[in-house]
Amino acid sequence: MGKEKNPRRVADNEAMAKLRMLRTSPQKLNLVAAMIRGKKVDKALNDLTFSKKRIAEDVKKCLQSAIANAENNHSLDVDELIVAEAYVGKNLVMKRGRPRARGRYGKIMKPFSELTIKVRQVEEQA
Repeated sequence: MGKEKNPRRVADNEAMAKLRMLRTSPQKLNLVAAMIRGKKVDKALNDLTFSKKRIAEDVKKCLQSAIANAENNHSLDVDELIVAEAYVGKNLVMKRGRPRARGRYGKIMKPFSELTIKVRQVEEQA
């Protein structure tokens, strides 16, 4: 007896990695995610390595995790992987405040976001 195996959330030629609670706004994270969408994984890793954005290091970690999932869990060929999807979502927002002039209160929002990266194996054209 036991539970049945959960069905796969992605196609047979895909693998996925998700990163939650990234301490940056979704808008800033989406700029980095847009940088790697549709590229081959080795090119995307190079772009993230030499990016000046602070959050690029975390995005690179997530991409490496997706590549490792593809190789180890789904036995896909790493050389034929592309970044099929890289999308960003909102997470919680910490609300902080600061006293301002004339008894007012200045809102300080500290947003978190989450990132999902899907890699897909495509056969190279000759």
